[in-house]
Amino acid sequence: CGWVARDHALPALLQAPGAHLVALHDRDPAAMARMPVEAQRTTDLAAFLTTPGLDAVYVAVPNSAHRQVVEAAAAAGLAVLCEKPLAADVADAEAAVAAADRAGVLLGTAYDQRWHPAHVRLRELVPELGTVTAVRVVYCCWLPADWSPDGGPHDNWRVDPARAGGGAAIDLAPHGLDLAGVLLGEDVVELSALLQNRVQAYGVDDGALLAGRTANGVLVDLHVAYNCPDALPRRRLEVVGTRGMAVAVDTMGQTAGGSLTLLRPEPVDVPFAGTDPFTAQFAAFSAAVGGTAPWPYPAARDLALHRLLVQALDTATDRTGVAP
Repeated sequence: CGWVARDHALPALLQAPGAHLVALHDRDPAAMARMPVEAQRTTDLAAFLTTPGLDAVYVAVPNSAHRQVVEAAAAAGLAVLCEKPLAADVADAEAAVAAADRAGVLLGTAYDQRWHPAHVRLRELVPELGTVTAVRVVYCCWLPADWSPDGGPHDNWRVDPARAGGGAAIDLAPHGLDLAGVLLGEDVVELSALLQNRVQAYGVDDGALLAGRTANGVLVDLHVAYNCPDALPRRRLEVVGTRGMAVAVDTMGQTAGGSLTLLRPEPVDVPFAGTDPFTAQFAAFSAAVGGTAPWPYPAARDLALHRLLVQALDTATDRTGVAP
């Protein structure tokens, strides 16, 4: 029941056709108290999972706790939508996917950027770009050690290496990796990384550059950071081809805003329409749980991307410029 669940997931869930909130669980009663909705509340995971009428669970605990909750929910026969990354490390991610497979339940990863209406439209435009040569993503923000979503006391676990599994790279790069594959219809299969501790005074990376390549030779580069002031331009997605380029600005985020431009070579603004990424995601997942539509992203595919990312980070060049 942290800020993402409260400010983005909950409003999206309440708008999903045919879905409704049954219960809330968090080990922190104060976090549940901040959720602006009437629902059963419990700090006991086992009690939560036996709530009558419960069909699916949204997991938004810190990364290191994903496995525990996913395994418990799967054992209870419940579908799971788990926040990205799947876990703080590879072993826990593999265990979570295996638990869902054993139980025969749906496990989806909450890569909400798949569902942004600009990215849905951009996917439709890719064939018009000719032979795609590169995908470039800039997804940056400002996240100091004492960051708080609303100015109140907040446990910023995203800069705790034990609970997060890393810093900016493991938090933000999964979105770009996933989105590149969604747009291209083929995933990155090679990946390397450079990590940075340049500005923020904590023990995880506050910036990273990642370079990858798909099996068919499309180059993918990602710049992610916790050290870019939010007032600066910091969110940009480009897909480059032999007949044109598509550029999305300020679309990487929780709202349905931003702009999409097609250049061939004259720029043309491309309109797009739809709900915010979280609302579209919950509608799609609810439809899959209800059996009215398939979930298009297998957990095995998400696991392969997670494994690729963690391996790249584990072998990354040593960080330099550590903040004092």
